[in-house]
Amino acid sequence: MATLLRQALRPHRLPASPRPPADVPHRAGSHGVGLLYPDHIPTSLLQKALLAAGSAGMALYNPYRHDMVAVLGETTGHRTLKALRDQMRRDPEGAQILQERPRISLSTLDLGKLQSLPEGSFGREYLRFLDVNRVSPDTRAPTRFVDDEELAYVIQRYRVHDMLHTVLGCPPTSWLLPPGEIVVKWFEAVQTGLPMCILGALFGPVRLSARSLQVLVSELIPWAVQNGRRAPCVLNLYYEQRWEQPLKALQEELGITPPPVDLKGLV
Repeated sequence: MATLLRQALRPHRLPASPRPPADVPHRAGSHGVGLLYPDHIPTSLLQKALLAAGSAGMALYNPYRHDMVAVLGETTGHRTLKALRDQMRRDPEGAQILQERPRISLSTLDLGKLQSLPEGSFGREYLRFLDVNRVSPDTRAPTRFVDDEELAYVIQRYRVHDMLHTVLGCPPTSWLLPPGEIVVKWFEAVQTGLPMCILGALFGPVRLSARSLQVLVSELIPWAVQNGRRAPCVLNLYYEQRWEQPLKALQEELGITPPPVDLKGLV
């Protein structure tokens, strides 16, 4: 079990052997005994239970340990992932995503095209979000402990997290500015029901100042819950086909309203 946790904590590195391009769907196949996809680590029910307990304890101690929150989601979210997968199958755009398996990374993004898009377009605003906040889509850990190839893709697609920050208009987390991340977690918890989202939503505020906590509880959490309930499942958004769509038009389509307060003013 300690070995499994070390594998979960190991930094993501480029593979030594060639793999399919990131934008090419990877179907279930034989990559050694029991392996369903790259980075897959087959585990028994007992191993999953132990991993869930260990990752939950570490995530509760430090809610900003996103690697442990991810392990918790992979080892406890099987039923929820199936429900999300079924939602995607019933939606035309979601079904197309499941069929084509797009993956967002620096290797698949056409940064020049995004830069050339009009001001206010979703693609241009997403690129601005990456630049201003100095984040990258390549920082998300690969799925490892989901023993179903299609569900592994669903949770990997969920981790296209910066897209949701852009759509909601919430800055990302940092040690000095965590409210934006907590608000997104509340939205995700309502939308997905994934244990890792619920954990982040409930325990993320532990390091907030009293003032930020008051604003979060009185204004931002109700806003996130309301928008999460009103918006259709965001996993059905084929972001890559919406770069040219005005961000405001996308927000209106989803029924997402602007945050009630400026999150940059909260510390």
